[in-house]
Amino acid sequence: MDTMAEGEKILDDYRAVNVLFNRTTYSAADKLQMVQLLLSLDIYRRNSQGAIRKVITSTPRWAWMRKNRGAFDREPQDASKDVEIIATGRDDWIGWVELAVEPVNETATRMTAKVIQDIDADVIGIVEAEDRPSLVRFNHDLMADHYGHVMLVDGNDERGIDVGLFTRKTVDIEMIRSHVDETDNIGLVFSRDCPDYTLRTPSGAVIHVLLNHFKSQSGGGGAKRKRQAAKVREYVDALVAAKEHVIVMGDFNEGPNGAGQQVGNLAKLFEHGGPLVSCYDVNAFNVGARPGTFDTCSMTNRIDYILMSQSLAKLCTGGGVFRKGLWGSRKTRPTAYETYTEMTNTAHGASDHAAVFVELNI
Repeated sequence: MDTMAEGEKILDDYRAVNVLFNRTTYSAADKLQMVQLLLSLDIYRRNSQGAIRKVITSTPRWAWMRKNRGAFDREPQDASKDVEIIATGRDDWIGWVELAVEPVNETATRMTAKVIQDIDADVIGIVEAEDRPSLVRFNHDLMADHYGHVMLVDGNDERGIDVGLFTRKTVDIEMIRSHVDETDNIGLVFSRDCPDYTLRTPSGAVIHVLLNHFKSQSGGGGAKRKRQAAKVREYVDALVAAKEHVIVMGDFNEGPNGAGQQVGNLAKLFEHGGPLVSCYDVNAFNVGARPGTFDTCSMTNRIDYILMSQSLAKLCTGGGVFRKGLWGSRKTRPTAYETYTEMTNTAHGASDHAAVFVELNI
Protein backbone atom coordinates (compact mmCIF):
# COMPACT_ATOMS: atom_id res chain seq x y z
CA MET A 1 0.00 0.00 0.00
CA ASP A 2 1.01 3.63 -0.31
CA THR A 3 1.31 4.18 3.43
CA MET A 4 2.07 2.01 6.46
CA ALA A 5 -1.19 3.12 8.10
CA GLU A 6 -3.25 1.62 5.27
CA GLY A 7 -1.84 -1.80 6.02
CA GLU A 8 -2.66 -1.78 9.72
CA LYS A 9 -6.08 -3.39 9.32
CA ILE A 10 -4.61 -6.27 7.32
CA LEU A 11 -1.94 -6.80 9.98
CA ASP A 12 -4.55 -6.63 12.75
CA ASP A 13 -6.78 -9.17 10.98
CA TYR A 14 -3.79 -11.44 10.33
CA ARG A 15 -2.90 -11.44 14.02
CA ALA A 16 -6.50 -11.88 15.12
CA VAL A 17 -7.27 -14.90 12.95
CA ASN A 18 -4.12 -16.72 14.07
CA VAL A 19 -5.09 -16.11 17.69
CA LEU A 20 -8.51 -17.62 16.99
CA PHE A 21 -6.94 -20.62 15.26
CA ASN A 22 -5.01 -21.43 18.44
CA ARG A 23 -8.10 -21.73 20.63
CA THR A 24 -8.72 -25.18 22.06
CA THR A 25 -12.38 -25.13 21.04
CA TYR A 26 -14.04 -23.09 18.30
CA SER A 27 -17.43 -21.65 19.27
CA ALA A 28 -20.02 -20.63 16.70
CA ALA A 29 -19.06 -17.00 17.35
CA ASP A 30 -15.37 -17.86 16.78
CA LYS A 31 -16.20 -19.41 13.42
CA LEU A 32 -18.24 -16.41 12.33
CA GLN A 33 -15.36 -14.11 13.24
CA MET A 34 -12.88 -16.35 11.40
CA VAL A 35 -14.99 -16.12 8.25
CA GLN A 36 -15.07 -12.32 8.43
CA LEU A 37 -11.33 -12.11 9.01
CA LEU A 38 -10.59 -14.50 6.14
CA LEU A 39 -12.82 -12.39 3.90
CA SER A 40 -10.86 -9.30 4.91
CA LEU A 41 -7.61 -11.10 4.12
CA ASP A 42 -9.00 -12.16 0.71
CA ILE A 43 -8.51 -15.83 1.58
CA TYR A 44 -12.29 -16.12 1.27
CA ARG A 45 -14.27 -14.10 -1.26
CA ARG A 46 -17.90 -13.74 -2.28
CA ASN A 47 -18.59 -15.20 -5.72
CA SER A 48 -21.05 -13.96 -8.35
CA GLN A 49 -23.86 -15.72 -6.48
CA GLY A 50 -23.01 -13.99 -3.22
CA ALA A 51 -21.66 -17.16 -1.59
CA ILE A 52 -18.47 -17.11 0.49
CA ARG A 53 -15.93 -19.36 -1.23
CA LYS A 54 -12.20 -20.08 -0.99
CA VAL A 55 -9.88 -18.11 -3.24
CA ILE A 56 -7.63 -20.40 -5.28
CA THR A 57 -4.55 -18.49 -6.43
CA SER A 58 -0.77 -18.76 -6.52
CA THR A 59 -0.45 -15.01 -5.99
CA PRO A 60 -2.63 -14.02 -3.02
CA ARG A 61 -3.34 -10.36 -2.45
CA TRP A 62 -2.70 -10.32 1.29
CA ALA A 63 -2.08 -13.75 2.78
CA TRP A 64 -1.82 -17.51 2.33
CA MET A 65 -3.86 -20.11 4.17
CA ARG A 66 -1.34 -22.77 5.19
CA LYS A 67 -2.45 -26.26 6.26
CA ASN A 68 -0.17 -29.16 7.15
CA ARG A 69 -2.58 -31.72 8.54
CA GLY A 70 -6.27 -32.29 9.27
CA ALA A 71 -9.23 -30.36 7.89
CA PHE A 72 -10.18 -26.76 8.64
CA ASP A 73 -12.98 -26.04 6.20
CA ARG A 74 -15.14 -27.64 3.53
CA GLU A 75 -16.53 -26.13 0.35
CA PRO A 76 -19.93 -27.50 -0.78
CA GLN A 77 -20.17 -28.54 -4.44
CA ASP A 78 -23.12 -26.18 -4.81
CA ALA A 79 -21.44 -22.86 -5.68
CA SER A 80 -24.35 -20.96 -4.16
CA LYS A 81 -23.46 -22.32 -0.70
CA ASP A 82 -20.95 -20.78 1.71
CA VAL A 83 -17.73 -22.51 2.72
CA GLU A 84 -18.07 -24.22 6.11
CA ILE A 85 -15.50 -24.30 8.92
CA ILE A 86 -15.60 -27.92 10.08
CA ALA A 87 -12.71 -27.91 12.55
CA THR A 88 -13.97 -27.89 16.13
CA GLY A 89 -10.70 -26.72 17.69
CA ARG A 90 -6.93 -26.60 17.50
CA ASP A 91 -6.52 -30.37 17.80
CA ASP A 92 -8.44 -31.00 14.57
CA TRP A 93 -5.86 -29.48 12.25
CA ILE A 94 -2.43 -27.86 11.94
CA GLY A 95 -2.38 -24.63 10.00
CA TRP A 96 -2.10 -20.87 10.04
CA VAL A 97 -2.36 -17.70 7.98
CA GLU A 98 0.91 -16.41 6.51
CA LEU A 99 1.34 -12.95 5.02
CA ALA A 100 2.14 -12.81 1.32
CA VAL A 101 5.34 -11.05 0.29
CA GLU A 102 6.50 -8.96 -2.64
CA PRO A 103 9.64 -6.96 -3.45
CA VAL A 104 9.84 -3.77 -1.39
CA ASN A 105 9.88 -0.83 -3.76
CA GLU A 106 11.70 1.46 -1.39
CA THR A 107 14.57 3.68 -2.43
CA ALA A 108 16.95 2.19 0.15
CA THR A 109 16.31 -1.37 -1.04
CA ARG A 110 16.82 -0.39 -4.67
CA MET A 111 20.02 1.45 -3.74
CA THR A 112 21.35 -1.69 -2.04
CA ALA A 113 20.80 -3.62 -5.26
CA LYS A 114 22.36 -0.79 -7.26
CA VAL A 115 25.53 -0.84 -5.15
CA ILE A 116 25.91 -4.59 -5.66
CA GLN A 117 25.30 -4.35 -9.39
CA ASP A 118 27.65 -1.37 -9.85
CA ILE A 119 30.51 -3.07 -8.02
CA ASP A 120 29.79 -6.22 -10.04
CA ALA A 121 32.00 -8.45 -7.90
CA ASP A 122 32.54 -12.12 -8.71
CA VAL A 123 32.17 -12.93 -5.01
CA ILE A 124 30.36 -10.75 -2.50
CA GLY A 125 29.90 -11.22 1.24
CA ILE A 126 26.63 -9.93 2.67
CA VAL A 127 26.37 -8.77 6.29
CA GLU A 128 23.06 -8.63 8.19
CA ALA A 129 21.00 -10.90 5.97
CA GLU A 130 17.79 -12.49 7.26
CA ASP A 131 17.95 -15.90 5.62
CA ARG A 132 18.76 -17.63 2.35
CA PRO A 133 15.23 -17.35 0.87
CA SER A 134 15.42 -13.58 1.40
CA LEU A 135 18.73 -13.40 -0.46
CA VAL A 136 17.39 -15.60 -3.26
CA ARG A 137 14.36 -13.31 -3.66
CA PHE A 138 16.57 -10.22 -3.54
CA ASN A 139 18.85 -11.64 -6.23
CA HIS A 140 15.88 -12.64 -8.41
CA ASP A 141 13.48 -9.74 -7.92
CA LEU A 142 15.87 -6.82 -7.69
CA MET A 143 18.95 -8.01 -9.58
CA ALA A 144 17.50 -10.28 -12.28
CA ASP A 145 19.45 -13.29 -10.97
CA HIS A 146 22.75 -11.44 -11.29
CA TYR A 147 24.42 -14.13 -9.18
CA GLY A 148 24.37 -17.85 -9.92
CA HIS A 149 24.99 -19.04 -6.36
CA VAL A 150 23.37 -17.71 -3.19
CA MET A 151 24.19 -19.20 0.20
CA LEU A 152 23.64 -18.46 3.87
CA VAL A 153 24.19 -20.61 6.96
CA ASP A 154 22.10 -19.67 10.01
CA GLY A 155 24.25 -18.35 12.85
CA ASN A 156 23.92 -17.63 16.55
CA ASP A 157 22.05 -14.33 16.41
CA GLU A 158 18.52 -14.94 17.68
CA ARG A 159 17.28 -12.01 15.57
CA GLY A 160 18.39 -13.81 12.41
CA ILE A 161 21.14 -11.34 11.53
CA ASP A 162 23.46 -13.56 9.53
CA VAL A 163 26.20 -13.39 6.91
CA GLY A 164 25.70 -14.70 3.39
CA LEU A 165 27.50 -15.12 0.10
CA PHE A 166 26.77 -14.41 -3.57
CA THR A 167 29.01 -15.80 -6.31
CA ARG A 168 28.82 -15.85 -10.08
CA LYS A 169 27.87 -19.09 -11.83
CA THR A 170 31.52 -19.45 -12.81
CA VAL A 171 32.69 -19.43 -9.17
CA ASP A 172 31.71 -22.70 -7.54
CA ILE A 173 31.01 -23.09 -3.83
CA GLU A 174 32.70 -26.46 -3.31
CA MET A 175 32.39 -26.75 0.45
CA ILE A 176 31.00 -24.89 3.46
CA ARG A 177 32.29 -25.29 7.00
CA SER A 178 30.35 -23.59 9.78
CA HIS A 179 31.97 -22.53 13.05
CA VAL A 180 28.68 -21.67 14.70
CA ASP A 181 29.32 -23.97 17.69
CA GLU A 182 32.94 -22.91 18.23
CA THR A 183 33.85 -22.38 21.88
CA ASP A 184 36.88 -21.27 23.88
CA ASN A 185 37.60 -21.37 27.62
CA ILE A 186 34.94 -18.69 28.16
CA GLY A 187 32.14 -20.05 26.00
CA LEU A 188 30.55 -19.56 22.60
CA VAL A 189 32.82 -17.46 20.40
CA PHE A 190 30.91 -16.08 17.44
CA SER A 191 27.99 -13.66 17.67
CA ARG A 192 26.83 -14.85 14.25
CA ASP A 193 29.19 -17.39 12.67
CA CYS A 194 32.48 -17.51 10.81
CA PRO A 195 31.57 -19.74 7.87
CA ASP A 196 34.46 -20.96 5.71
CA TYR A 197 33.41 -21.09 2.05
CA THR A 198 35.73 -23.03 -0.23
CA LEU A 199 35.45 -21.42 -3.66
CA ARG A 200 36.90 -22.48 -6.99
CA THR A 201 37.51 -19.78 -9.58
CA PRO A 202 37.20 -20.28 -13.36
CA SER A 203 40.99 -20.69 -13.53
CA GLY A 204 40.80 -23.57 -11.05
CA ALA A 205 42.28 -21.66 -8.12
CA VAL A 206 40.81 -22.45 -4.70
CA ILE A 207 40.14 -19.68 -2.16
CA HIS A 208 38.84 -20.00 1.39
CA VAL A 209 36.53 -17.09 2.23
CA LEU A 210 35.85 -16.59 5.94
CA LEU A 211 32.87 -14.27 6.44
CA ASN A 212 32.46 -12.39 9.70
CA HIS A 213 30.27 -9.97 11.60
CA PHE A 214 31.99 -9.45 14.93
CA LYS A 215 30.32 -8.37 18.16
CA SER A 216 28.78 -4.92 17.92
CA GLN A 217 30.07 -1.95 19.91
CA SER A 218 26.83 -1.85 21.88
CA GLY A 219 27.83 -2.23 25.51
CA GLY A 220 31.50 -2.27 24.56
CA GLY A 221 32.03 -5.76 23.20
CA GLY A 222 35.79 -5.38 22.93
CA ALA A 223 36.61 -8.54 24.88
CA LYS A 224 34.24 -10.56 22.69
CA ARG A 225 35.75 -9.18 19.50
CA LYS A 226 39.23 -10.02 20.80
CA ARG A 227 38.19 -13.65 21.30
CA GLN A 228 36.60 -13.75 17.87
CA ALA A 229 39.71 -12.34 16.19
CA ALA A 230 41.92 -14.86 18.00
CA LYS A 231 39.76 -17.76 16.86
CA VAL A 232 39.71 -16.57 13.24
CA ARG A 233 43.52 -16.31 13.40
CA GLU A 234 43.65 -19.98 14.42
CA TYR A 235 41.68 -20.93 11.30
CA VAL A 236 43.89 -18.77 9.11
CA ASP A 237 47.10 -20.22 10.52
CA ALA A 238 45.91 -23.75 9.77
CA LEU A 239 44.83 -22.89 6.23
CA VAL A 240 47.99 -20.98 5.40
CA ALA A 241 50.12 -23.82 6.79
CA ALA A 242 48.27 -26.06 4.31
CA LYS A 243 49.28 -23.65 1.47
CA GLU A 244 45.72 -22.43 0.95
CA HIS A 245 44.63 -18.99 -0.30
CA VAL A 246 42.55 -17.21 2.38
CA ILE A 247 40.26 -14.17 2.53
CA VAL A 248 38.85 -12.91 5.85
CA MET A 249 36.21 -10.24 5.36
CA GLY A 250 33.21 -8.55 6.88
CA ASP A 251 32.13 -6.06 9.51
CA PHE A 252 34.65 -6.30 12.37
CA ASN A 253 32.92 -3.51 14.35
CA GLU A 254 36.17 -1.90 15.47
CA GLY A 255 38.50 0.62 13.89
CA PRO A 256 41.88 2.16 14.75
CA ASN A 257 42.06 5.30 16.90
CA GLY A 258 44.18 7.04 14.29
CA ALA A 259 46.13 6.67 11.06
CA GLY A 260 48.86 4.06 11.30
CA GLN A 261 47.57 2.72 14.61
CA GLN A 262 46.67 -0.86 15.37
CA VAL A 263 43.05 -2.02 15.68
CA GLY A 264 43.28 -2.86 19.38
CA ASN A 265 41.19 -5.95 20.02
CA LEU A 266 41.75 -7.26 16.50
CA ALA A 267 45.55 -7.31 16.75
CA LYS A 268 45.75 -11.05 16.02
CA LEU A 269 44.40 -10.38 12.53
CA PHE A 270 46.61 -7.36 11.82
CA GLU A 271 49.93 -8.60 13.17
CA HIS A 272 52.89 -7.10 11.29
CA GLY A 273 54.50 -9.84 9.25
CA GLY A 274 51.61 -12.17 10.06
CA PRO A 275 49.69 -14.37 7.61
CA LEU A 276 47.17 -11.68 6.62
CA VAL A 277 47.46 -8.39 4.76
CA SER A 278 44.75 -5.73 5.13
CA CYS A 279 43.34 -4.28 1.91
CA TYR A 280 44.16 -0.84 3.31
CA ASP A 281 47.86 -1.74 3.35
CA VAL A 282 48.00 -2.72 -0.33
CA ASN A 283 49.43 -0.02 -2.62
CA ALA A 284 46.85 -0.70 -5.33
CA PHE A 285 43.94 -0.07 -2.92
CA ASN A 286 42.25 3.36 -3.13
CA VAL A 287 40.49 4.27 0.11
CA GLY A 288 39.12 7.51 -1.37
CA ALA A 289 38.52 10.91 0.21
CA ARG A 290 37.66 9.53 3.66
CA PRO A 291 39.55 6.90 5.68
CA GLY A 292 36.57 4.97 7.09
CA THR A 293 33.68 2.84 5.92
CA PHE A 294 30.86 3.44 8.41
CA ASP A 295 28.55 6.47 8.81
CA THR A 296 30.84 9.55 8.88
CA CYS A 297 33.77 7.49 7.55
CA SER A 298 36.26 8.75 10.13
CA MET A 299 39.32 6.61 10.89
CA THR A 300 37.68 5.13 13.98
CA ASN A 301 34.78 4.17 11.69
CA ARG A 302 37.00 2.02 9.50
CA ILE A 303 35.29 -1.16 10.62
CA ASP A 304 34.77 -3.10 7.36
CA TYR A 305 37.71 -5.11 6.05
CA ILE A 306 39.04 -7.51 3.49
CA LEU A 307 42.14 -9.31 4.73
CA MET A 308 44.15 -11.44 2.31
CA SER A 309 46.67 -14.18 2.86
CA GLN A 310 50.17 -13.19 1.74
CA SER A 311 49.71 -15.42 -1.32
CA LEU A 312 46.69 -13.40 -2.45
CA ALA A 313 48.02 -9.97 -1.47
CA LYS A 314 50.71 -10.43 -4.13
CA LEU A 315 47.95 -10.87 -6.70
CA CYS A 316 45.92 -7.82 -5.66
CA THR A 317 45.74 -5.39 -8.59
CA GLY A 318 43.24 -2.89 -7.21
CA GLY A 319 40.36 -2.17 -4.90
CA GLY A 320 38.68 0.55 -2.95
CA VAL A 321 35.78 1.77 -0.83
CA PHE A 322 32.51 2.28 -2.74
CA ARG A 323 30.48 4.99 -0.99
CA LYS A 324 27.82 5.95 -3.55
CA GLY A 325 25.11 4.25 -1.49
CA LEU A 326 26.23 5.70 1.86
CA TRP A 327 24.47 8.75 3.28
CA GLY A 328 25.03 8.05 6.96
CA SER A 329 23.50 10.04 9.82
CA ARG A 330 24.14 13.41 8.14
CA LYS A 331 21.26 15.81 7.59
CA THR A 332 22.64 16.94 4.25
CA ARG A 333 24.17 15.09 1.31
CA PRO A 334 27.81 14.08 1.83
CA THR A 335 30.25 16.29 -0.04
CA ALA A 336 33.50 14.32 0.36
CA TYR A 337 32.36 11.63 -2.07
CA GLU A 338 29.78 11.04 -4.79
CA THR A 339 26.37 9.59 -3.88
CA TYR A 340 23.47 8.33 -5.99
CA THR A 341 21.17 11.14 -7.10
CA GLU A 342 18.12 9.05 -6.18
CA MET A 343 19.09 9.42 -2.53
CA THR A 344 17.86 12.63 -0.87
CA ASN A 345 18.12 11.78 2.83
CA THR A 346 19.54 9.21 5.24
CA ALA A 347 16.52 6.90 4.89
CA HIS A 348 17.40 6.36 1.23
CA GLY A 349 20.90 5.03 1.92
CA ALA A 350 21.74 1.52 0.71
CA SER A 351 23.41 0.97 4.07
CA ASP A 352 25.18 2.93 6.79
CA HIS A 353 28.31 1.01 5.71
CA ALA A 354 30.24 1.53 2.49
CA ALA A 355 31.16 -1.48 0.36
CA VAL A 356 34.81 -2.58 0.36
CA PHE A 357 36.23 -4.46 -2.63
CA VAL A 358 39.50 -5.85 -3.95
CA GLU A 359 40.53 -7.08 -7.39
CA LEU A 360 42.63 -10.22 -7.60
CA ASN A 361 44.39 -11.53 -10.69
CA ILE A 362 43.89 -15.22 -10.00
